[in-house]
Amino acid sequence: MKKIVFIEPKPAGEHIFTQFALPRIGIFILATMMKNRGWDARILVEDITSIDYNELSDADIVGISTITPTAINSYVVANTVRRLGITVIMGGPHVTFLPEEALDYADFVIRGEGETPLMRFIDAWETDGDYGAVPNLSYRNGDGYIHNPMRSFEENLDQLPASDFSLMKDQSRLKVIPVQTSRGCPYDCSFCSVTGMFGKKYRFRSTGHILDELRRYRNAEKMIFFYDDHFAANKKRAKELLRAMIDEGLTFKWSTQVRADIVNDPELLDLMRRSGCHTLFIGFESFNPESLKEMKKRQTVEDITRAVRIIHEHNIHIHGMFVHGFDSDTWDSVKLTVNYAKKMRLTSAQFLILTPFPGSEFYSHVSKRIVYDDWSMYDAHHVVYRPRHFSLRSLQRAQTYSHEKFYSAAEIIRKIAGKNWIAAGIAVYARMINRRWKKNNKGYLRELSRMERHSGKAGSEVLVAEKA
Repeated sequence: MKKIVFIEPKPAGEHIFTQFALPRIGIFILATMMKNRGWDARILVEDITSIDYNELSDADIVGISTITPTAINSYVVANTVRRLGITVIMGGPHVTFLPEEALDYADFVIRGEGETPLMRFIDAWETDGDYGAVPNLSYRNGDGYIHNPMRSFEENLDQLPASDFSLMKDQSRLKVIPVQTSRGCPYDCSFCSVTGMFGKKYRFRSTGHILDELRRYRNAEKMIFFYDDHFAANKKRAKELLRAMIDEGLTFKWSTQVRADIVNDPELLDLMRRSGCHTLFIGFESFNPESLKEMKKRQTVEDITRAVRIIHEHNIHIHGMFVHGFDSDTWDSVKLTVNYAKKMRLTSAQFLILTPFPGSEFYSHVSKRIVYDDWSMYDAHHVVYRPRHFSLRSLQRAQTYSHEKFYSAAEIIRKIAGKNWIAAGIAVYARMINRRWKKNNKGYLRELSRMERHSGKAGSEVLVAEKA
């Protein structure tokens, strides 16, 4: 029996969700397809279990899933595996947009959606080794590169199998079960690479196909995370699924990502609550109207405040996601955003640094302003480009300042007094992570200050940052 091992390397640093590992779902679908094909398929998620290269020595192929902040570690893993004489295939958003970089470390790269391309690759692997007809495949040809044409996006998601989590080493440590019900996003925020990877067209699995998978987890006693970029982009379809879950009694706790505009459909919110929705992850991004326009978010500050009020009325938790560093942002807008987030009584929040991910419109827009090309720093917790109204050091300070204020000791006491134990627990953990991050990144912070002194661009923003 041929053996294939899929690996999801971990990023270099910590963040608010480090303790709550949620593997990306792509390698689970691919591994399940390979198992169904008759291969011995295994999965290693480095956030959950360390990589033992002795366990890989008898593998025929190793597939590595890569996003930008894990790229450097992924390349290290790829090099180590290739030294064992094992063929390495890489996939994921980062290598989709930078395949030639990845081919310095891997034998093959599958760009974009990988299910059909991997099956065609294995067809060639098992027969004549002619990869010329494998869609989405990139590989070396002497000193050059071959990039096979991209196939259209997968239209029939029902033909993809439900993930077999038993293929993952230490599966008992998986605290949240990821389930994908759709792909694609009809929106096109300038800083996001999702549409480049999965397209703008919203494609979704049928309700019956999803229910077949959800029935497996009826007694799992774990939370479900619907791994969709926008779970309710098609509200009619979302309501149909939620009604079916309620009718079958599949009302376990679940979470997902949505936009603020879901509150425009009261029936949808009611169905979410009744079907067990615990937390909604919402990219509010900013309370600066100019920044919202700049990122093409298609929402207003009024939309955000109304959404939070209505969602709270349905007793659903909100995890708000915010981004600092747009050209319209200033220290005033940073403070405004943090103050609004506190005022709205969100259960939890992330304040991230605008990051030019390859494949996003923003990456092209600021390419000449990028100051760091170390992909491990592209985790939205490090400044990697020169912002317009901040120094490098002050934008970095804006992020740590935001977490300090949102997760302050006074806020923790308020949450405890209100018996909001979940929010209080997250706040204590986030406050600890924020302090640990600053301690572990002292050298990087000194380097930012040194770079500003050299360039003479520290300016008044540094003084504002130091006072904050």
